[in-house]
Amino acid sequence: MKQMPETIFSDMPVAYPDAVAFMEQRVADIHAETAPECLWFLEHPPLYTGGTSAKPQDLLQKDRFPVFESKRGGEYTYHGPGQRVVYLMLDLRKRGRDVRCFVRQAENWVIQTLDDFNIKAHITPGRVGVWVPRPDKSAEREDKIAAIGMRIRRWISFHGISINVEPELEHFSGIVPCGIADQGVTSMVDLGYPVAMAELDKALLDNFADCFPD
Repeated sequence: MKQMPETIFSDMPVAYPDAVAFMEQRVADIHAETAPECLWFLEHPPLYTGGTSAKPQDLLQKDRFPVFESKRGGEYTYHGPGQRVVYLMLDLRKRGRDVRCFVRQAENWVIQTLDDFNIKAHITPGRVGVWVPRPDKSAEREDKIAAIGMRIRRWISFHGISINVEPELEHFSGIVPCGIADQGVTSMVDLGYPVAMAELDKALLDNFADCFPD
């Protein structure tokens, strides 16, 4: 049975450049087989990041929060307090070398974890991330509850997922989240599920092995 990745928890918000520097070094060390795989649970101070597909017009408020170019996949997203970010530094050389399968596993990890709290989430064709039905049951609109943005270097993954637990949802108004202007953003607390960050973390760890099998 594959050993569980090293798990790191950061109690204080982590500056985005510091997080990237850590991931870059850990990816190199994993590739060199001098460090184990790693799951890093953290929060960031309020900031926007633009992935490799980000469009300048989707950054609506350039001076509101720091903006960082990111080499992960995806478009603009927001990170901030109350949002659980998990960076996945995993060795895909030992996990099948299938990037699409790996992304599906990450999506299923979020969906299965949210289901533990009775939140019925799903993926939607043509849209990145994890979504939930709007409370008003509108068939045409849904809300995004989690973002997924990965990068693979020499078959080692980094960057990862973010789940909205209780962030300031108004902060998303400074961007077009993931380039999708006609849908909303929500959180676990906004949906009426007052979940503590530690509860979410435990559920994520409990579901990891099932969602990322050997």
